[in-house]
Amino acid sequence: MITKLYAKADAFLSSYKNDERGVTAIEYGLIAVAMAGLLAVALSGDKSFIVKLQAAYTKIATTLGTVTGS
Repeated sequence: MITKLYAKADAFLSSYKNDERGVTAIEYGLIAVAMAGLLAVALSGDKSFIVKLQAAYTKIATTLGTVTGS
C-alpha cells in the first residue's frame, strides 16, 4: 500500500517537474515587459524618437516652404 502511494507520488512529482509550459509562459511575459519598457523609453522624454521625428518633419516642411516660396 505504502509502496503504491510512493510510486504514484513519485510519478506525479516527476511529471510535474518536467512540465515546462509555465516556464515558457513566464519567459514570454518577461520578453513582453522588456519590450514595453524599451518602447516607453524610446517614445518618451525630450530626446525621444517621436520628438526627433517631429523636428525632422518640421525642418523638411520649412525647407520645402522656403524653396517653393509658400
